[in-house]
Amino acid sequence: MSTKVTAIINRLATAVPACDFEEDYRAWAMRQLKGQREAKLYARMSERSGIEHRWSVLSENDARLDEGDGFYSAEAPSTALRMTLYAEEAPTLALAAIGKLGELGHITHLVVASCTGFVAPGIDQIVARRLGLADDVERVLIGFMGCYAAVTALRTARHIVRSEPQARVLVVTVELSTLHHQQTVEIEPLLAGAQFGDGAAAAIVSGSGTGLSIGTGIAAALEESDQLITWQIGDTGFQMRLSGKVPGKIGAALKRLDVRQRILGDGKKPAAFAVHAGGRSILDAVAEGLELDEHSLDHSRAVLRDFGNMSSSTLMFVLERFMQDRPESGVALAFGPGLAMEGFRFEWCDAR
Repeated sequence: MSTKVTAIINRLATAVPACDFEEDYRAWAMRQLKGQREAKLYARMSERSGIEHRWSVLSENDARLDEGDGFYSAEAPSTALRMTLYAEEAPTLALAAIGKLGELGHITHLVVASCTGFVAPGIDQIVARRLGLADDVERVLIGFMGCYAAVTALRTARHIVRSEPQARVLVVTVELSTLHHQQTVEIEPLLAGAQFGDGAAAAIVSGSGTGLSIGTGIAAALEESDQLITWQIGDTGFQMRLSGKVPGKIGAALKRLDVRQRILGDGKKPAAFAVHAGGRSILDAVAEGLELDEHSLDHSRAVLRDFGNMSSSTLMFVLERFMQDRPESGVALAFGPGLAMEGFRFEWCDAR
């Protein structure tokens, strides 16, 4: 009887663009709401967001949004124009993260997750060709799953390694959320836009070596929540709806015995929690729902502070920090459209 191979994240690296646009976005949103009573509410919530920096592939001129002669300065850019920019910038940012991994070795499989753009040939093919990977590399492209797509990408790598023990999988996430700003006077979409930035991550997953193991998967689709997070393609980019009810819904779900058992199991509480930094209130809801101590989500809060929510790449940024900590055991969790929770258990593995 053969023993199942353990899939291990051997290396993980991240990258962000050069332009920090957080202050520009806040100023733009306040101009949109000028004269409305919601302006004070927006200002208060921005100060409490826990976000200090967000990064964009846009130039400094373009990131000023409706000022100057940049990308957003005139009428709202069409979806086609935004996708043209995505096709140019997404592979570049993905390759910046991959470049930090060092020598890749013989890559047998490539798994790419991205929900902020579409292009064909896909990002997977573009990246594979620019890296000079063999033309028989097997590719998987995970699209439009939103913030929990990194979990899906890593679990896909796990399934590959467990079925093909000699596989060496390159996992990539790349998101360009700042291509989808919406010119509006409604506070809810402006607050949703105030969470998101651009970022990419890359990881090597194999069946040997040192790193974080990718263990048993965790999944839950929360009832009566399918309209709380939506991500639709419009004529002027992708339009997000992020309801203020999301944190409360997550917090209530995490207090349910069946959901808690899926996450925590029946034994002792895991040593580490790598939680998608979807927003300050979401992290607060997770901490309360799982009864975590005040420092359990420090890495998630630090990623939120320094980068904002980068959709699928965010959890990878959090996991990168745990690669340095080498926790004995842990749980990775992310939340996204559905409203759904996806995750997996992990442990630190020394070279075998």
